[in-house]
Amino acid sequence: MNIRFMENKRLKLPIGIQTYEELRREGYVYVDKTRYLIDLIDKGKIYFLARPRRFGKSLTITTFDALFSGEKELFKGLYAEEFLNRPDFKPSPVIRLDMSKVATDSGIDALKESILNLTVTIAKKLKIEFANTKLYGDLLTELIIAAYEKYGRKVVILIDEYDKPYTDFVNDTVMAEKVRNVLRSFYVQIKANDEYIRFTFITGISKFAKFGVFSTLNTPLDISLMPEYAEICGYTEEELIQYFPDYLEETANRMKITTEELINRMREYYNGFTFDSEAKARLYNPYSTLSFFAQKEWYNYWIDTGRSKMIAEYLKNRHLTVEQFRNLQISRDFAKNPGDMDTTPPYGFLHQSGYLTLRPGTTNQLSLDYPNTEVLHSMSKLFTQNIVTGNAFENFQNALLVALNDKDVKKLVLVFNRLLARIPYDDYTKAIQQNVQFDEFKFPAQEWLYRTSILSLLHGCGVEVNPEVHSNLGRADLVILHRGIAWVIEIKVAYRDSGDAPATKAKEAFRQIEDNNYAKPFSEAICIGMAIDDSERQITEWESNPVSIIDQASG
Repeated sequence: MNIRFMENKRLKLPIGIQTYEELRREGYVYVDKTRYLIDLIDKGKIYFLARPRRFGKSLTITTFDALFSGEKELFKGLYAEEFLNRPDFKPSPVIRLDMSKVATDSGIDALKESILNLTVTIAKKLKIEFANTKLYGDLLTELIIAAYEKYGRKVVILIDEYDKPYTDFVNDTVMAEKVRNVLRSFYVQIKANDEYIRFTFITGISKFAKFGVFSTLNTPLDISLMPEYAEICGYTEEELIQYFPDYLEETANRMKITTEELINRMREYYNGFTFDSEAKARLYNPYSTLSFFAQKEWYNYWIDTGRSKMIAEYLKNRHLTVEQFRNLQISRDFAKNPGDMDTTPPYGFLHQSGYLTLRPGTTNQLSLDYPNTEVLHSMSKLFTQNIVTGNAFENFQNALLVALNDKDVKKLVLVFNRLLARIPYDDYTKAIQQNVQFDEFKFPAQEWLYRTSILSLLHGCGVEVNPEVHSNLGRADLVILHRGIAWVIEIKVAYRDSGDAPATKAKEAFRQIEDNNYAKPFSEAICIGMAIDDSERQITEWESNPVSIIDQASG
């Protein structure tokens, strides 16, 4: 079958297409990454790559499969075409293990049987038959040797999502350890049969199982943070412009903005993932980018692809907030070796899962932050939904947007108070035990919980809001930008045990906005000084500027 390179028809968006052969034969856009693959083949034998879900790992695996299988027509016009035309090139038998297909919901015995069935399926594809059903590990050994003998060439091992069965149990460390033991017994067969293997490439979301599982392998070269392979998955902005010009133009026209304005907004909303030790290369998540081109709507697509419930439980079980992970300093050693799933700190798990990404840090360090607006808003929504359960979140979102649209301070305070009233008592207790620091600014523990809960509600509802906005004289707690109006908010906590009066604190907060010119950068601003009574955990007093837009909304 010939590839249909559509000269007179625009190439299709490869949403959900993870198989390279299908992508090339059926007229989908392919961003050529084959130069990285050829470089890896030429330089070494066994590699490991960690990337978040929906970032192109499976497409990379199936591209390797097509390369080693010698599918020359699939690579016409691409960088890899030269590799397949080399005089010494010969196809190799490929054993491609997609571990995301392994069942993990029915116990360890079912897990072993599922791995065995996966191996048998690959054997049938290679036209290899087994006389008797064997143990799942022994079967892999027999498959490797049988493929080598049948085809007269060393085999290629491709393992996709090697850690999926393990990370399914992030909230159950006992079961996670049992699963890891099973995987270790399976993967050890690769090391034992190294003499029959030409090339091995392994992908996963995390490096956690790597420490327990990879000890059974010939140590792979971890390319996850190597600058020369930082762009092996995902789209750079240059690739976006090169490969999707029609979609950029069409989307810009639909939104009635210029292509340049569209790219600027996309850069903030969907760009920002970094996978190199220098934290320089910025990448777009392919799934979100393609979904945006298809639907032409600013939406948090990535979080809908799965595992949101698991992340929400992870946040809730550990009493985690969203803002505590902003600009968090880490060492370069930690970025490369985060430890295991049950020992790494929460920011290590969130980084490995793709919810946090690398940024340049101070001196010789790195920092972590959310990659972009999409991920920040998604995490904020998960945090808020842990507090506001069921359908109540949509009610909160509607009430919040009504308050902002009506420019009604009373309605806004009411929404904030409804949120604060839902924070569980034990979360307050946990917060008291913490000292929290945001960037270089330190906050009392309970003030932090109030502040981050309100901020997460705003982010989670898709409202444009910035914390700690600097003026020439200070920094405002929150600045909301909605429909051309700025809401400048300063929050103070009145601790009754210390003799604080909420009314005094509200006046103090409002005076701070005025004295420090927090609203001066904005042509029209609603300024609010809020006081939270810590004994009631509610905003009981507030001061706001008596500008006409507030009077009209109230009247």
